Amino acid sequence: MSYFKDMPSAPGSLALGIDFGTSGCRAVAIDGDGQIQAKAAVPLPSSRRNAGAVEQSPQSWLAALDTLLATLSQQIPAQRIGAIAVDGTSGTVMLADLAGAALTPALMYDDNRAQAEAAAIEAVAPRESAAHGTASGLAKLLWLLHHGHTDGAARVLTQTDFINRQLLGRNAAGDTNNMLKLGYDPRDGGWPQWLDRLGVPRSLLPDVVAPGTPLGVVAAAVAQRYGLRSDTWVVAGTTDSTAAFIATGARLPGEAVTSLGSTLVLKVISDQPVSAPEYGVYSQPLGSRWLIGGGSNSGGAVLRHYFTDAAMADLSARLQPERGTGLDYYPLPAPGERFPVNDPRMQPRLSPRPDDDAVFFQGLLEGMARIERDGYRRLAALGAPWPSRVYSVGGGAKNAAWNTIRARLLGVPLTPPPHTAAAYGAALLAARTLSTMAAGASAPAAC
Repeated sequence: MSYFKDMPSAPGSLALGIDFGTSGCRAVAIDGDGQIQAKAAVPLPSSRRNAGAVEQSPQSWLAALDTLLATLSQQIPAQRIGAIAVDGTSGTVMLADLAGAALTPALMYDDNRAQAEAAAIEAVAPRESAAHGTASGLAKLLWLLHHGHTDGAARVLTQTDFINRQLLGRNAAGDTNNMLKLGYDPRDGGWPQWLDRLGVPRSLLPDVVAPGTPLGVVAAAVAQRYGLRSDTWVVAGTTDSTAAFIATGARLPGEAVTSLGSTLVLKVISDQPVSAPEYGVYSQPLGSRWLIGGGSNSGGAVLRHYFTDAAMADLSARLQPERGTGLDYYPLPAPGERFPVNDPRMQPRLSPRPDDDAVFFQGLLEGMARIERDGYRRLAALGAPWPSRVYSVGGGAKNAAWNTIRARLLGVPLTPPPHTAAAYGAALLAARTLSTMAAGASAPAAC
């Protein structure tokens, strides 16, 4: 693999990827052959939900990071880590002061209270911008600004930015993919002028670089705290779903990845960008090509509302995936949908509920499979290629019965990827830095 060409083998030779998701954070350290040398996972407290508000405490992320790195240090010497890249949930934002301390809770990706702000964005933002809708980081930023959270605010931070700031000891550039929902224009390569019409202070917005770009070395205090080398690089990461995409090895137009995690995210590679904010569809750069996709609020969060992991494992053995239940569910954890329908007031459809939990469980899986099928249909109708194959990532990809249901509805091959973890994709970005520096270049090529 090109990521590992000329990677060194001795101290500082491992690339570490850290994935911050909705319910937990995970880490993977890989060597010069792409083999996993260590991995760890730490749960996060559940998001606080109140009507349309969905929040997490950034301090809980720091506590998880501490535990994560301590767990890794029991498997490998921290001195072997040469570069770190972090991915996080798309559209999650907070305000921080000049020292990087969080001034607000983190408004999570599925927080949809900023409906007035989304309407204001709709009035001025071009159609192709990824900043449309209540799921956008820009709508959440405006909500924070409109509700008195400006005192001492020096920077808007995404989840990835916040963690990078702790590792570097200073603010750094944001990555292109995380900046899209804040209004960044990847075609022009800058923050657009229409943001001024919304009253967004330019001082809050970061410089932007491509995923895989070195941001600097870890702060001295961080190196000492975690036992890292003083020359350990921090590399610009990406969003969690894009990191999972990178992990699969998908690289050709028409190759698609469905992420079956807490939410349902679809992405397909295209030679041309596609954008349709009215359906929650946007494009982001992927090297010389474009990654087209959208994310539904449906997903594993709905399943876990009704069943434990143990119960789902037991019920899966009782499913009849070749035979449909006839149930017409649209599973959502709460009102509001982003894609393939973009409707913040959309109600979940979860009735009638049969007495047999196995039938109910299968009905939920069928509903999500229809959302996936309709999502790819929506993307194709808008100009993206219909999938030639679909890689599956996330916890739901392990459910054989669900895969049978999905394959029946999609009608395209479901291909098991060599790797599925977003943390592995982030590690690939970090590995690129080590590979390029080992080859003697001054600045690694961005992904």
